Amino acid sequence: MLAAIPLMILPLVFYNFIMLGFMGNGVSDLGATVTSLQMMSGATWTMSWGDVLIVVSLVLLFIEVLKATRTGAWSVIDHMLSMLVFIGFLVEFLLVRDAATQVFFILMVVAFVDVIAGFSVSIRSAGRDVSIGL
Repeated sequence: MLAAIPLMILPLVFYNFIMLGFMGNGVSDLGATVTSLQMMSGATWTMSWGDVLIVVSLVLLFIEVLKATRTGAWSVIDHMLSMLVFIGFLVEFLLVRDAATQVFFILMVVAFVDVIAGFSVSIRSAGRDVSIGL
């Protein structure tokens, strides 16, 4: 049952905690530098909290795609809940001022890819489970 919970809800909840000020000073903290490394080329590579949130959501997307290869009743519920999470991202992006950022948009696109990849992988793997003919 816990496997049916879409992991993309975690970045949505985390962003909302940041947006509401539960973690720091709001959305402006997403631009704060987490780390900075001097590269051999002489360039300085920096990573912000928003970048960390995007990287974490991409790792969660990978896990969600792996979860999509399962078949069964819970996988259908997982896909429906993933669609609801994407709709939550979309509605919040369109209606909430602090959600109109590049970081939130990228998180919304990752949630959309989760929905599309989940349905595509499930349909593809379900087609292999069904034997047609003899």
